[in-house]
Amino acid sequence: MRLCTPATATFPLAAAAALLLTPTPAQAAPAAPTCATPDTRTFPLTTRIHGGPDAYEIGGGYGTWYLDLTNTTDRTCENIHPVVVLTDKKHALEPDQPQLEFYEGKRPHPVRFETTDEDELVGVFRQSLTVAPGKTRTVKVRLALTSDAVPNEVTANAAVVQRREDDGDWVGQSNDYRFAVATEDTAPPPTDADTDAGTADALPEALPDAEEAAELAHTGPSTPARLLAAALLLSTGGTLLLARRR
Repeated sequence: MRLCTPATATFPLAAAAALLLTPTPAQAAPAAPTCATPDTRTFPLTTRIHGGPDAYEIGGGYGTWYLDLTNTTDRTCENIHPVVVLTDKKHALEPDQPQLEFYEGKRPHPVRFETTDEDELVGVFRQSLTVAPGKTRTVKVRLALTSDAVPNEVTANAAVVQRREDDGDWVGQSNDYRFAVATEDTAPPPTDADTDAGTADALPEALPDAEEAAELAHTGPSTPARLLAAALLLSTGGTLLLARRR
């Protein structure tokens, strides 16, 4: 995995995640050209979260927000996978409590979360995206919290990875989106006009059938700008989650 990190970037504690897909030889395809350059000091994809509500009601309906991916290069960015990192103040958020989906057109895709050794949740957009040169692609995302979540404060951050065969380039990093998780008595209604009705507990199960396994490890020296890089390796046999800090 190549982390194309700008030298001047500043990251939150849960800063980034990288997606590596390991196909079998029969599934392998030629690597798409990278939209990153080795000596760049900025990410090729400018990434921005916007439009989300300030609070989500525990067991309440969906709140909608948007992820903008702007390709600042003259190259097409293919095989793009955003990765959402959730950090909660109480370290109490469980992987099955955030119910997150992203849209390709009108079709929603569920995002499954895994826990890192820093009690952060990492969820990868498994369906790849393409962003044309000089264009912005806006991805609709919606989030709800199940009724067993507790009042909390959460920060959402998105890293962006370009898959390249069995490797990947880290090509984008979003701003922080902070929101409260509150009970019905204390939570203001979601402000987005596109908020969906219904409860998170009523969501259908839409997770991959393959068995999932998680393995966590630390490597490398720590630095003032602590960087957590999580890699999800997806294969026909299951999922392996690796966490490492630079």
